[in-house]
Amino acid sequence: MRLSWFSWLLRHFTEYGYSQGLLRAAIGTAVLVTAALVWFALHRNRPAAVAAAGFVSALGIGRLAFH
Repeated sequence: MRLSWFSWLLRHFTEYGYSQGLLRAAIGTAVLVTAALVWFALHRNRPAAVAAAGFVSALGIGRLAFH
């Protein structure tokens, strides 16, 4: 599961802003770290952790896409 998630992350590398400069890369990293923290905070309830981390990631990607 983790390997498939990592491969998905590599395929969508540009969506996190890493190819658009240092500021966008920092924001993209913050999105990923925040999603990981949400996942770890809710790890006892796996469905809630997946949903919340996905929601945080979607919000972060949306913010990078429209700003």
